[in-house]
Amino acid sequence: MKPAAFVDALAAVRLQDVFNPYSDRCALHDRADAPQRRRANLFAVVEVAFEEGVDSVWIARDLGYRGGRRTGLPLTDEIHLQTFSQIYGGLALSRATKGPPVAERTAAIIWKVLTQINKPVFLWNIFPLHPFEPGDPLSNRCHTRAEREVFRDLLFTLLEMLRPKTVIAIGRDAHQSLLELAIDCRSVRHPSYGGQSEFVQGMNELYNFPRQSQH
Repeated sequence: MKPAAFVDALAAVRLQDVFNPYSDRCALHDRADAPQRRRANLFAVVEVAFEEGVDSVWIARDLGYRGGRRTGLPLTDEIHLQTFSQIYGGLALSRATKGPPVAERTAAIIWKVLTQINKPVFLWNIFPLHPFEPGDPLSNRCHTRAEREVFRDLLFTLLEMLRPKTVIAIGRDAHQSLLELAIDCRSVRHPSYGGQSEFVQGMNELYNFPRQSQH
C-alpha cells in the first residue's frame, strides 16, 4: 500500500465516540479545512518514512485530545510541529486549529528524547484515532478491544511499508497489544503518570544518548 492509500483508509473509518482527525472537524477549535490539513500532515510524514526508511517505530496507545487529535500526528502536540518538521528535513506541516497552540505533557517528553536520537523514528498508536468519553469529546478514554481490531490490518500494513529495524511499545497497553498480535517489540514505560524518568532511562538503554535533567 502506498502512503496516500494508507491515509485514505484511515480517514474512512467511522466509530461511535471516536474522533477521526483525518475526516472530522471540531466546531469549537478547528479551522474550516482542519481534516485536510491533518491528512496532509500525516501523508507528508508517512511518505518520507516510506521513501527514506526508518530505524524504529514507536507505538503508544491512542491519540490524545491535546495532541494527535489536533495535529493528526501521533505523540505530537502543536508546540512540537516545527521540531517535527526540522527533524524530518523541513516537512511542510501546518496547524489545523485556531487560537494559541496547545501543549501536551506526553508529547513534551517524547520530543525531548527524540531530539537526542540521531536516527529516523516513526511515531504511531495501536488505535490511531481519538477515543473519548460519551458526551465529552474533549476527554481521553482507552479504546476497546473491538475498536482496536478495526485497525489490525492497517497496523500490519504500516509495518510492512516501513520495515523498521525495531518496534518499541510505549506503555503497558501498547506492549500487551503488540504481543497479542505476535509483533516482535521492545517496551518502555509510558512517560505519563510519573513515568518520565523510567521512560527516559528505557530509551537511553535502547539508543545510548546523553541523559539530561527532566526538570
